[in-house]
Parts: sequence; structure tokens; C-alpha cells
Amino acid sequence: MRSREYDLDFRDRAARIRAWGIGLLAVAGLLWTWCAVLLLTPYEAERKPDDQYPVQCESRLLTDRGTANEGVRNGDYCANERDWPKVLAILGLSVPVSLAGAILFTAGTVNRTMSAHAEAMRELDKIADARGA
Repeated sequence: MRSREYDLDFRDRAARIRAWGIGLLAVAGLLWTWCAVLLLTPYEAERKPDDQYPVQCESRLLTDRGTANEGVRNGDYCANERDWPKVLAILGLSVPVSLAGAILFTAGTVNRTMSAHAEAMRELDKIADARGA
């Protein structure tokens, strides 16, 4: 395999690695969006199955009253509808996904940049050799 063919193959692999990084970062962004929706939007809680008039609950994060954080012991059903462990699990899952995405994106970008630099150096060497001959 000639060096130019190898370099083009190397760049293709770097582009694939970078694309995987972008994909994983997009998945992490979706997980962060899902977590934000669970924390910031109001929701309804049913007191019993097929409840005709569900309880209106404030968002988990931006509540002045205790509707989102008080339990069923106070006659409030909002706390059981959206649990903190679920939100934290989504947020925790996004950390390794975003870390892997950032590493792959960076590695792909650096590999492509180094390949372009090496090609530019080879071209400059050819020009210098042609002038020196």
C-alpha cells in the first residue's frame, strides 16, 4: 500500500471515529434533555388507576410548595410519580456516554489534523527537494 492510500484510509478511519463521537454526544444530549424535562415540567399523578381527575403536580425542581417532594403520608401522590432516583439514573447514564463521545470526537479530530499536517510537510519537503536539485 502506498503512503497516499494509507493516509486516505487513515483519514477515513479518523472520520468514522469522529462520527461515532458525535453520535454518542448526541445521545448524551438527548439524555440531558430527558432529565431536564423530568425536572422542569409539571405533571399529573393519578390517585388510583383510570382516575378521572388526576392531581396536578408542580415540577420537581422549581416548586415553592411541597407538592413534588412531600410523600403519600401527607395525602400527596406527586412524590411517587417522578422519583429522584430515576432522574439521577438518567443523568448518571449520560456521564459515561458523553465522556466516551468527547474522547472519540477529540481522537478523530486530532488524527485528521495530524494527517493533514503530515501531508503538508511531505508537500513542503517535495518543493524544497525540487528547488535544491
